[in-house]
Amino acid sequence: MLLGEVFRVAIAALRANRLRSLLTMLGIVIGVGAVIAMIALGKGAERSVRERIARLGTTVLQINAQRVQQAGVATTTTAKLTMKDVESIAERSPNVAAVNPQQDRNLQVVWLNRNTNVQVTGTQPNFLDVRAFQIESGRMFSAADDNARRRVAVLGGSVAELFDVADPERLIGEQIRIAGRAFTIIGALKAKGATGFGDGDAQILIPFQTGRFGTFGTDRINDIWVLGRSEDSLNVAMAEIQSALRRTHKIRPGAPDDFTIRNQAELLSTVGETAATFGLLLAGIAAVSLLVGGIGIMNIMLVSVTERTREIGIRKALGATRANIMLQFLTESVVLCLLGGALGVAAGLGAAAQLQRSFGWTTAIDVTSVAVAFGFASMVGLVFGVWPARRAASLDPIEALRFE
Repeated sequence: MLLGEVFRVAIAALRANRLRSLLTMLGIVIGVGAVIAMIALGKGAERSVRERIARLGTTVLQINAQRVQQAGVATTTTAKLTMKDVESIAERSPNVAAVNPQQDRNLQVVWLNRNTNVQVTGTQPNFLDVRAFQIESGRMFSAADDNARRRVAVLGGSVAELFDVADPERLIGEQIRIAGRAFTIIGALKAKGATGFGDGDAQILIPFQTGRFGTFGTDRINDIWVLGRSEDSLNVAMAEIQSALRRTHKIRPGAPDDFTIRNQAELLSTVGETAATFGLLLAGIAAVSLLVGGIGIMNIMLVSVTERTREIGIRKALGATRANIMLQFLTESVVLCLLGGALGVAAGLGAAAQLQRSFGWTTAIDVTSVAVAFGFASMVGLVFGVWPARRAASLDPIEALRFE
């Protein structure tokens, strides 16, 4: 029996039982589609993290005060960060390119008859360089504005929307009231999106001295942001900052730090690794569907062998060899898996696109995962089709012809 004839007979057998063939392929379709969609989600999460790192800059550090246990006392106290710490870091850290202190608080902001509660951040003009933000319209306040304690404000990328204004440029020159004090809007930042430490777009920037002596009325600094000179020297910069702050805070050797230094790149790298692991876990769970689909194909093929025992006997009586019979049933099994794999690839690509449209999740189609899923589906058809094919090929033609 020629190979072409074997293939035609196998296809004819599948077409004779269309519904059963479709139901048999369903497990493969679901498995391949789920694997592709889950890996696309995992790859999308990794890409999103890499984009965040690019927006943040990998040489940015954030310093916060932390709660520490007082010696011999059961209560806790919060350490303070002040301008002395900022000056100490700038003086004692050669590998630090810039230091940016920040004070922030959620305050009521009013424009015309609209009001909202948003984070107001007192910062210095080097905010743009340290935090890697850009001005979209207007200008950033200057050192002169800061020293003169002028009441000027720069809007974050999403603040204009809180006032139901689509174009932030429309607000340039407008007066707003922050905690009852009048400020003039002089600029608006370009939207940056969520970063490793919150949403930087939902804030209003004001000069540091204006906030320190007027709006906030405190010398306590919430965050100190530091820009390292290079990625290679970042660990050295962290050690220099730690030494400078311990000296300023008069912390004895062996005592714990009363501050934390966070490396955003390390944090987001951890998030990326977690997302990748989670994606692989989902893909592994989805791959179980392929295994179940393969078992289903084996089961159906065994049923098919039983149903077609007399047909097998006739073919053997007409000269079909064991190899011909085995090849026929293997062909049927592999064709089912190839068709199911093709439909599964289409379903997976469609599911990934739909998840991105409906839920806004970032997805990234990995060509390798598509090829592996399709190849695995083909292997499932081959592996789980061997036993039914061997069983069909081993039937005795005399006994097969007697089968009712």
